[in-house]
Amino acid sequence: MNILRTLALALLLSTHASASAAHELNPSVADVTVSAETVKLELSLNTEAMLAGIDQSTGENTDDAPEAAEYDALRALPAEELAQRFYEAWPTLRADFDLRAGDAPVTLELTDITIADVPDESLPRDGRAVITGALPPGDAPVTVGWTSGFGPLILRQVGGGEDAYSDFLNPGTVSQPLPRSGEIVTEGWAALFTRYIVVGFEHIIPKGLDHILFVLGLFFFSLKMRPLVWQISAFTLAHTVTLALASLKIVVIPAAVVEPLIAASIVYVAVENIFGGRLGWWRVAVVTTFGLLHGLGFAYVLGDVGLEPARFLTGLIGFNIGVEIGQLTVIAVAFLTVGYWFGRKPWYRRFIAIPASLAIAAVAAFWVVERTLL
Repeated sequence: MNILRTLALALLLSTHASASAAHELNPSVADVTVSAETVKLELSLNTEAMLAGIDQSTGENTDDAPEAAEYDALRALPAEELAQRFYEAWPTLRADFDLRAGDAPVTLELTDITIADVPDESLPRDGRAVITGALPPGDAPVTVGWTSGFGPLILRQVGGGEDAYSDFLNPGTVSQPLPRSGEIVTEGWAALFTRYIVVGFEHIIPKGLDHILFVLGLFFFSLKMRPLVWQISAFTLAHTVTLALASLKIVVIPAAVVEPLIAASIVYVAVENIFGGRLGWWRVAVVTTFGLLHGLGFAYVLGDVGLEPARFLTGLIGFNIGVEIGQLTVIAVAFLTVGYWFGRKPWYRRFIAIPASLAIAAVAAFWVVERTLL
């Protein structure tokens, strides 16, 4: 097992060195102001990804997209030229925005676009756009959304104080109706708490395939309660800590570093299953490390929502509970479909646990290569 531990440590260290070249896609953020006659969006956008036509709903890294070369070419442009490209493409891009007053579409105008300068073209650079639209007569409320290809959208209502509406819109979905009377949409703590439970659950099932594979790796290690409880407890404590710290921007590590390390830890857990490792300090340390890393990954979502401090703790707890429910659901499904029926069979480990762990290790090893070299 010493060789296995050395290999795992080498994977973790090597991915840290090479991951900096990856181009992650962060959710776009929109601050919305609605009045009786107009709607205004102030957006932070992935401008190069939009212009290149990358489907931002399917992945987190532009290197995985068929349009990766075009995206990289756009990133090499000076900021002023990229802004001009966005102005020229606006008549086409406008059709992918879905703003409505009741059932009536709102025609939008691009009033400003600025592109941030960055010292290194491998680093993300935000485009900041101001988009306005004249509302038709009447008092029909406004809904905000856009095409699923633009990816998730974090929407925040301006001027409502700590109870103002904010939401994480999954690709292709629209916001709650926003009134034109000057009234601010408010959301009580119970509704916010429930909504973030759902958001946390969805980031495990169906979106968190790497997390699902890791949890299955814990499950196939042993069907005994004590090892499973120790591993789940270590993971839960670790990701709770970093989820809070990273969401508050106390700890900030780029996703391009975190993602390959997550894949490497899945490889280790699955391979140790194959070699029949025991529940020692090293296994718990790897599980804890994965929890720390995955807490950072979750925080990219929760931190960008921009909840007011008084509501942040409610959202954080709800999100974490949703993650735990998703995790326990994975374990329950695995037990009911495999463990309950075959766990006591003498051939369970040889014909189920080891092949399943091999498959998990193979997928995660591919992710390590993909997220560092491809």
